Amino acid sequence: MLEKDKVVIADRAAREAGVLLGMKRGGVLTLSPETAMYERDIAREAAAQREVGMALLKFSPDVALLDEATVIVEVGASLRLFGGLLSLCRQAKSMLNTFGLTARISAAPTGQGAWLLAKYGQRHGGARRVLQLASLERALLPLPMLAVPEIRPFADWFSGLGSKTIGDVRHLPRAGLQRRCGEHLLYSLDRAFGTAPELFGWLELPPTFSARIELPDRLEHADGAVFAAHRMIVQLCGWLCAKQLAVTAITLSIEHERGRQALAPTLIEIALGEPTWHEDHLLHLVKERLHRVELAAPAIALRLDASKVDSAAPDTDSLFPEPGGSPEDHARLIELLIARLGDENVLRPAPTGDYRPEVANRWVPVSQAANNSTFPDGLPRPTWMLATPMRLLMRQHRPFYDSSLRLMSPAERIEAGWFDGELVTRDYFVAQAEDRSCYWIYRERISSRDAEEAPRWFLHGLFG
Repeated sequence: MLEKDKVVIADRAAREAGVLLGMKRGGVLTLSPETAMYERDIAREAAAQREVGMALLKFSPDVALLDEATVIVEVGASLRLFGGLLSLCRQAKSMLNTFGLTARISAAPTGQGAWLLAKYGQRHGGARRVLQLASLERALLPLPMLAVPEIRPFADWFSGLGSKTIGDVRHLPRAGLQRRCGEHLLYSLDRAFGTAPELFGWLELPPTFSARIELPDRLEHADGAVFAAHRMIVQLCGWLCAKQLAVTAITLSIEHERGRQALAPTLIEIALGEPTWHEDHLLHLVKERLHRVELAAPAIALRLDASKVDSAAPDTDSLFPEPGGSPEDHARLIELLIARLGDENVLRPAPTGDYRPEVANRWVPVSQAANNSTFPDGLPRPTWMLATPMRLLMRQHRPFYDSSLRLMSPAERIEAGWFDGELVTRDYFVAQAEDRSCYWIYRERISSRDAEEAPRWFLHGLFG
């Protein structure tokens, strides 16, 4: 990694080839022409650090962004909520995988101490976790003294005194250290060991959420944007948790190439039936919607906006789960079906004020507002209505549909439609077949002039 044409970071393979920190680009090419070199982008590093900090707000509202790609999170009050320290660390690492990043995570009673352990105190391939100040002191003392940034300007002087570790520096007289190195060095050590208060500038949240990601390459299919969308969703969930809010609508914008033939962004608007702040549910909805989108042009960037937010309602405190799931579970199921099948294919009943079943039976998308019409109280109505009633055969003076049908209810007389010229006169019954399946059938009313004709029976609905 180069900064101003000089090496600032080199991995093991580069170091083994002779690459040193501070070496110029020409020297690297001379020693190892096959070495991959990248120019450092400070702005992108800062943006990635802020994105990670935003996502980590899920675990605590106190997140601080420090130098050397360091993020401090105060999780003392959150340990029980996330199942303990080990579980919380695993969840944090999983979240970082969402960004395509790796991290060394340590925990300590002080933020400065946790940072030193994460950067220099690794043991057996994993960062250390200590919970007591006494244990923290034993863990910090053997670390190299150059781990403390305030010591580095005086490295030669300390080396001349024979100091190599933080413990060696701490054993020196404080008064002499303060005169020689200033108070900042002692204050840094005191903060790390918990003998001085730590003051952090906590991450400030914007009043509204909007995140944008430039894609590494042009995308021809919307399915390829899931990884980038996931990165923004975890940031959104962190912002929601810190604000104690829940989202009710989000907008995902897919931006296309700019130029003379530039196209407007493809907008994917997702409305939720119930407010939520859960990452898994939002990701599932976005995946389903992206799967159904056909891009008019290659995508170059994504933007996620929280269109509507509401106060977050606490989870139910009921001791026993609600039979059949909670209302929130039902709402999440409906939202998933809409995302997978489309709003026009997930319907709810919206009967109109008419006695004729074929007129009253109306279905609309669940996203549309409900009306005040309802089904008649106390009267049986089938789950499924036939678009056109089907005339039934007669066997032994009884209606027949795969088997003889036995009437199970008294007649419900419907006579309506005289006002619009579509008069119907029917007697409806609940009928049962030999396999105990139930149907909604009707018999046409016979006028006095047609009394000699046999009554006609029709199948109009099926009960679930």
